[in-house]
Amino acid sequence: MLFLVVALLLLGFALGTVAHAPLSFTLVAAAVIGVWLAVFAVRERGRRHQH
Repeated sequence: MLFLVVALLLLGFALGTVAHAPLSFTLVAAAVIGVWLAVFAVRERGRRHQH
């Protein structure tokens, strides 16, 4: 439960920060996070198939 509360607080902080950031910065940050998540997903999929 504590993890959920902390996650929601961090999400609220991040959304508040994005609301004040320029649109170009927000789009670049979203693209970087998306690529990072895609790389993570591909690596995890590879690990599961090896075991």
